[in-house]
Amino acid sequence: MATVAVKPELIVWARDRAGLTDDALTRRFPRFSAWLTGEVQPTLRQVEALARMTFTPLGYFFLSEPPEDHLTIPDFRTVRDQPVRRPSPNLLETVEMMQRRQSWMRDFLLEEREDPLPFVGSFNLGSDVVEVAANIRSVLGIDGGWARNQRTWTDALAALREMVEQAGIMMVVSGVVGNDTHRKLDTDEFRGFVLHDQYAPLIFTNGADFKSAQMFTMAHELAHVWIGQSGVFNLRATEASDNEVEIFCNRIAAEFLIPQSEARAAWQSAQLDRDPFQAMARTFKVSTIVAARRLRDLGLITPQRFFEFYEAYQRDERRKAQKKSDGGDFYNTQNVRVGKRFASFVIRAAREGRILYKDAYALTGLYGKTFDRYAQSLGFRTAA
Repeated sequence: MATVAVKPELIVWARDRAGLTDDALTRRFPRFSAWLTGEVQPTLRQVEALARMTFTPLGYFFLSEPPEDHLTIPDFRTVRDQPVRRPSPNLLETVEMMQRRQSWMRDFLLEEREDPLPFVGSFNLGSDVVEVAANIRSVLGIDGGWARNQRTWTDALAALREMVEQAGIMMVVSGVVGNDTHRKLDTDEFRGFVLHDQYAPLIFTNGADFKSAQMFTMAHELAHVWIGQSGVFNLRATEASDNEVEIFCNRIAAEFLIPQSEARAAWQSAQLDRDPFQAMARTFKVSTIVAARRLRDLGLITPQRFFEFYEAYQRDERRKAQKKSDGGDFYNTQNVRVGKRFASFVIRAAREGRILYKDAYALTGLYGKTFDRYAQSLGFRTAA
């Protein structure tokens, strides 16, 4: 079969971009090493297979030089306090997918003559942290002790997701690209991102992260919405990068979850408990890591004590994650991967003939009968 001319540097770029090793690619393509030296050229079918394996658009292999991938939103991610230079295909595709959803949602809301959301960008970096956190709670219709009414912090996490959607914010939690369970999102690369918009702000939380970390991530993302700032981040040990936006959003997140006015009083009694961090977590319905982090910020425990606890906590979470199965109802999962509010609008638009079904399928990542069954699970009647 005839070969095609592909520059070795483009193959190297695709390999590195996808985070694959030479060994992994050689197992799939026995002459891969010869492609790298230019001694042998691949066939078109092999380039197509390589494109699928590296999640690379086919046409990129025929460019004169490797393109430079970049995110279209501010990148607050760091590794050892240095910026992360290259986003993975999984992150790039996820951001692009969410941007398409947001663009559709914005247009739909404008057609419906909806008003812009008044709270988006209503504060700035000079605002008072306590005031911003209080305004977030006000918009969501909760008070400082809202989580105490929840049975567990996981219930509080689900309740927070629901309240955020009801406020008009697009809320997505997923640990994979679309519905492709073979393409897992890496929490070391990013924990979440926010897409700013006055009509359809979007929050994406990496669902591959420990659920105990997702609460703080969501609160951090809400702060981004309130100051009108898009961005992708990878909070490590709930620490923000050395950036004024991230630091400010972290402070708001902490105040939103555990108000300072209540934290000091609660710590007085919690210290008498055999497990004081757990006692604080029970009180505010957050994970123990969030409770410990707040205590550190308020100077009630030392940074050393926090990081010792954090390392032990992460080891325990990893053990629990290994034991847990990946079960769950597929259609319930779509409520967080797609979002009930967004999905309902897309389904309604398709049923009314305002968009083609093929476009509705592409927006939701659900096709044919799967799309119809999900629509039924949301209360829509069977399509005619």
